[in-house]
Amino acid sequence: MPRPRRRLASTCIGTVTAGLLATGAALATPEKDRPEGSDIAMGAYLDYGPPGVARIPYLSSWLGGKNIRVGHTYLPGDKWAGIEGRVSFLEHWAEWRRAEDDRMFVLNVPMQERNEDRVPDHQVAQLIRAGAEGQYDRHFQRLAERLVELGVPDTVIVLGWEMNGVTYTHRCAPDPENWKVYWKRIVTAMRAVPGQEFTFDFAPNRGVDAIGWTKCYPGDDVVDVVGMDSYDQGPGQTFDDQITQPYGLQHQVEFAKAHGKSISYPEWGLFRRGDNPEYVRRMLKWIAEHKPLYHTITDYCPHGVWQCKQNPESSKAFRDALTPERPGPVVPTPVVPTPVVPTPVVPTPVVPTPVVPTPQVPTPQVPTPQVPTPQAPTPEIPTPTPVVPTPVVPTPQVPKPEVPTPQVPTPTPVAPSPLVPAPVTPSPAVPLPVTPSPLVPTPEVPEPDPEPTPRPSPAVPTPQVPAPSPVTPSPVVPSPLTPKPLPQPTPPPVNSKHWCVPLNFGEWLSKLVGKQSVCIKLDFGGESGLWPF
Repeated sequence: MPRPRRRLASTCIGTVTAGLLATGAALATPEKDRPEGSDIAMGAYLDYGPPGVARIPYLSSWLGGKNIRVGHTYLPGDKWAGIEGRVSFLEHWAEWRRAEDDRMFVLNVPMQERNEDRVPDHQVAQLIRAGAEGQYDRHFQRLAERLVELGVPDTVIVLGWEMNGVTYTHRCAPDPENWKVYWKRIVTAMRAVPGQEFTFDFAPNRGVDAIGWTKCYPGDDVVDVVGMDSYDQGPGQTFDDQITQPYGLQHQVEFAKAHGKSISYPEWGLFRRGDNPEYVRRMLKWIAEHKPLYHTITDYCPHGVWQCKQNPESSKAFRDALTPERPGPVVPTPVVPTPVVPTPVVPTPVVPTPVVPTPQVPTPQVPTPQVPTPQAPTPEIPTPTPVVPTPVVPTPQVPKPEVPTPQVPTPTPVAPSPLVPAPVTPSPAVPLPVTPSPLVPTPEVPEPDPEPTPRPSPAVPTPQVPAPSPVTPSPVVPSPLTPKPLPQPTPPPVNSKHWCVPLNFGEWLSKLVGKQSVCIKLDFGGESGLWPF
């Protein structure tokens, strides 16, 4: 599409400034609480350099606080240095983009240097083939690195725009097949840069122009958006013609849908038919219906509606359509007081609730049994005293013969079997030795442990009574042992020379040693005449 060179746009700065004042556009930053309006990202090309960045808030204010989300500029295509992004104004656009997360930076990138020098087709074909061979890959790699360094790795790249026309050196018609290969090489080189998130927009002119734009489509793998530049000019006389013509607006929408791509309108505006508000209204309606990824109007004369004052009717139509609706004044609804009718208060009779006493069940007191601690009594072992009866011996009237020392057999003491007392230990009676009367010998009862000590007597040896050893009770009670019966002395015959006197040691000791007696043999001699029988 023929139009004034973009570098000539800067000559209109004075005119633009005067136009801003004439239209009453506010020269202050829009308020932060301005309404959002449509959710479709919208912008305008206002200038390629810093002035374009500076004018964005004024355009927003002119549109009643409309959020301008798209910043749009072009790289110069006169030298490869410009195509590589070695221009200072990119820093200003990158700073604007980074200020808000929902903003979008759109950058038109030429595919050849001397891009507006009217290079003939045969030279364009040679340049296309060189690009397809990879001779220019390094330039686009440097551009990608530059954008990533500036913090705008998600830039929308409108690469080789209007390739189906006749204006630019990067046009497609001289060699469509190699042109598609060249596009692929550029996209591949830029996507190979670490950190990039670029979106590549394929944006032809509306209509056939020099070649049907679908013949230049490089493929779904290297295209993200199917765009279209659509100005108010032929082919077609009406807006309906722009929709239905071959390779027109309808064709773009259907082609993008078939390939699973979103659409865009990087450039649109007035042109051949002058101030045409109908075109502006229809174009904005088309955009609202088909919801492109973004759209930007070319806002300088003869295309614009804000900086170009020769299109006042279109300017009004544009402003009315995009200015967010503000709520009208709120008319307060008169408040009619409702009469308050007092509700009679009927007292509710208070019925006393009978109080049912809770029976008190006494808790039985269970006495804790007192278990007495058994006290083991210490047994006192009394010493039993054996009672020895004194035998009555008749005294015969006989002369004093020499009485031989009677041989009194010493009874063999029998060791008593120890008796294990019952839980109540009986008090044993320990016998005390009693000196017998003269002429009555006292048997000697040996003690268990020490040697028996005889008691001297004038004529009869003193018997020794064994002292019983105290019996210590054992915790283990064995079966009681029955004492072995001791041999009983044989009683002397009647009129014998043996006199035997029974001994009484008491009940306890008699059970222990058995019945005992002391026998004395007196031999007077049968011929002595002293024996009376």
